[in-house]
Amino acid sequence: MHSLPEGYRALVIGASGAIGSALLQQLQNDPRCELAQGVSRQSSPGLDLLNEASIAACSQALAAQGPFHLVLDATGALTVNGRGPEKRLDELDATHLLASLQLNAVGPGLLLKHFAPLLASGERLIWGKLSARVGSIEDNRKGGWYGYRAAKAALNMLLQTAAIEIARRRPLAVVAALQPGTVQSALSRPFVGDDALHPEQAAQRLLAALDALQPTGRAHFVDHQGQSIPW
Repeated sequence: MHSLPEGYRALVIGASGAIGSALLQQLQNDPRCELAQGVSRQSSPGLDLLNEASIAACSQALAAQGPFHLVLDATGALTVNGRGPEKRLDELDATHLLASLQLNAVGPGLLLKHFAPLLASGERLIWGKLSARVGSIEDNRKGGWYGYRAAKAALNMLLQTAAIEIARRRPLAVVAALQPGTVQSALSRPFVGDDALHPEQAAQRLLAALDALQPTGRAHFVDHQGQSIPW
């Protein structure tokens, strides 16, 4: 990460997943990175995305390791409680819709609430969040996947709104919603072929894309090659 200050400090949330662990490994191998910390449900301190008290406690436990110049939120799930994305309207279920929103939008929003205060001030910093191209309202050409699309669209709005607020005190901040591409992972395994990206490839591309983004006072929505995606 050449755009961040020498000795930058990084945090990966959701570091036990395929992409999260690959991102953490890349940062730990960067000689310019002074600290690369990963947190997940299995880490110490642990973090439960569905429990705000857990999120608050984790942020308090990590405060002494900050301030952070880079926070990467790699949380999220396509299959929730054993149920995959809906393909048709008649498959909609209120409980499943709410569960997807809770995990893919509400939880990440609460991460912003509790971890944004740990961001550095007066220096370039980056908050990157794994989103999905299917969260783009304009780019929706195939339909289906109702709950996941809706949750990612809600997530994107939360990121955009948070980016505006964060920029008021940290004008050098970059906030980005990231499309990692089709990646070999437990999340995508039932839905992708053998041509999917290896997590290490995706992580390298995502970090390069973030490195090139400039602070604008608003959020970016980009893919793993740095190309803009319509909101």
